[in-house]
Amino acid sequence: HVQLVESGGGSVQAGGSLRLSCAASGGTYSHYCMAWFRQGPGKEREGVATIDPGGNPNYVDSVKGRFTISKDNAKNTLYLQMNSLKPEDTATYYCAARWCWVRDYNPWGQGTQVTVS
Repeated sequence: HVQLVESGGGSVQAGGSLRLSCAASGGTYSHYCMAWFRQGPGKEREGVATIDPGGNPNYVDSVKGRFTISKDNAKNTLYLQMNSLKPEDTATYYCAARWCWVRDYNPWGQGTQVTVS
């Protein structure tokens, strides 16, 4: 059973960068479809980026060209490089995993806060 732990959040000024990490343990991480989600204050949770076992990424339109999702299978770690951050990127960011043939993501990490001012 895969467990996920995020890190790398923090406070940054608009235009700055952060890199989030999601360390996976307890399972065959490389076989999962992985994703980053976020939930801002007063907003619904939204999917930010996904990556499949082959390393193919997809992004929500609002982060295209600014965020990059990647993974290191040897380290069992998922990343989200966030550049040109905007105040509207302020949110708690979560990583999640699923078997690719299953609709729902499970498990989820505990979340890491990103604040852009």
